[in-house]
Amino acid sequence: SSSLTEAKEFVKRLRRQTDLCNMVKTVRALLNNNSTVTVLRSGLHAIFNEKSLDVTKDLFQEKFRNPKKRQKNIQLKCLKNFISSLTSSTDIRDLLSCLSSDLQTFVIKPSKSKEAFKEQASDFMLKWNLLLSNVGKILTINRTDSFG
Repeated sequence: SSSLTEAKEFVKRLRRQTDLCNMVKTVRALLNNNSTVTVLRSGLHAIFNEKSLDVTKDLFQEKFRNPKKRQKNIQLKCLKNFISSLTSSTDIRDLLSCLSSDLQTFVIKPSKSKEAFKEQASDFMLKWNLLLSNVGKILTINRTDSFG
C-alpha cells in the first residue's frame, strides 16, 4: 500500500516535470520570434490600459477586512513585472528568475511562520490562477492576434 502510494506520487511528479519541460520548449520557441513577443506584449499592455482586469481587481479586495489591512494586489504587480521582463530573445530562465524574485519578495519573506507561509502561498496561488485565467480569457475574446 505504501509503495503504491509512493509510486503514484512519483508518476505525478514525473508527469508534472514532463509538462513543464514541454511548456519550456514551447515558450522558448515563442520567445525567439520577435513578432510574436511584440504582439503578445501589446495585447497584455492593452488589457491593463483598457482596464479589462478591473473585475478581477475587485475580486482580490476582501470587503470584510479592515481597509488598512487590505492585501495589496501582489499578483498584478508580479504580472506587470513579468510583462516588463518579456522581450524578444529573453531567456526563459530570466523570466522565471523575475517571477521567483517577486515570490521571494511578496510571499516568502513576509511570512512569519510555516502556517503563515502556507496560508499566504495558497492565497497567492489561488489569486494568481484566477488572474491568469482572466487574462487568458480576455486575450482569447478580445486579442486573438496575441496568440500568434
